Amino acid sequence: MGCDIHGYVEVRSWFDDTSEPEEEDSDLRWHPALPLPFLYNGRSYEAFGCLFGVRGRTFEPLAPERGFPPDASRAAARAWEEEKADSHSPSWITWAELEAADWNEREAPSRLPRDPLTRREAVRDADWGDVWTLMRILARRHGADHVRLVVWFDN
Repeated sequence: MGCDIHGYVEVRSWFDDTSEPEEEDSDLRWHPALPLPFLYNGRSYEAFGCLFGVRGRTFEPLAPERGFPPDASRAAARAWEEEKADSHSPSWITWAELEAADWNEREAPSRLPRDPLTRREAVRDADWGDVWTLMRILARRHGADHVRLVVWFDN
């Protein structure tokens, strides 16, 4: 059975979301920017492993199984609650962390029957480019630490 990724791109801001009930605490909080399937609808175990340590395990993952963030946007939290019984390995990563990653790092060659890939080759821009573009645009406006990708997986 295959493994698929689910999640949201989120942005942390002071934005007053009138589509949601008001909160007592109107501080800076996470808001959904876009559900991940609007930007990425593929299945790449090399990318899943490189980013989150799920399935492909030839890279040291950038954000392995950090758990579902307790401060997630309401939309992401609702989706996670609906799907978590059949899901696993929730995690998240900020744009700042993605920018800081060494995308030219090669996977560990000791377990490979082929030439080692770089992170950039494992997380192909042809597949993930739209996700990165949205996150980059949001980061220019809100800051790299205020943009993140929240994910979970199913089998």
